[in-house]
Amino acid sequence: MSKKLLGRVDKIDFPQLNLFEINVKIDTGAYTSAIHCSKIIEENNTLRCTFESKGHPNFKSDEVVFNNYTYTDVKSSNGHKENRYKIKTDVIFFGKTYKINLTLSTRDDMRFPVLIGRQFLSKKFIVDVDLDNQSFKNKK
Repeated sequence: MSKKLLGRVDKIDFPQLNLFEINVKIDTGAYTSAIHCSKIIEENNTLRCTFESKGHPNFKSDEVVFNNYTYTDVKSSNGHKENRYKIKTDVIFFGKTYKINLTLSTRDDMRFPVLIGRQFLSKKFIVDVDLDNQSFKNKK
């Protein structure tokens, strides 16, 4: 299988989360992928999440309920360890649907509401930092 070429940023779809053309940063320095979650409520073995960010008008969806989720420790670049919820959902790159694990994080102060890390990129994509929006351009 040949690997697709990604740039440093892209716009991709998360159909199960009802999020489309979302700005993502391709981050080969991060192991896990993360998504901004503005509200998380855990009760009765379910996780209710709201994906919304003021700085990103199309990053807005109704509440999404997850029956399957886990927790994972994530270490930031400054060495700070945080225990986060982890969900599994679909993501679309180059018209193809993939499964992706995402940790839920507060990224409101970040330029990108989603980071795509090495765990997802491995064996599927090559990253060229001189390029951008390769999957999105392919969609048009």
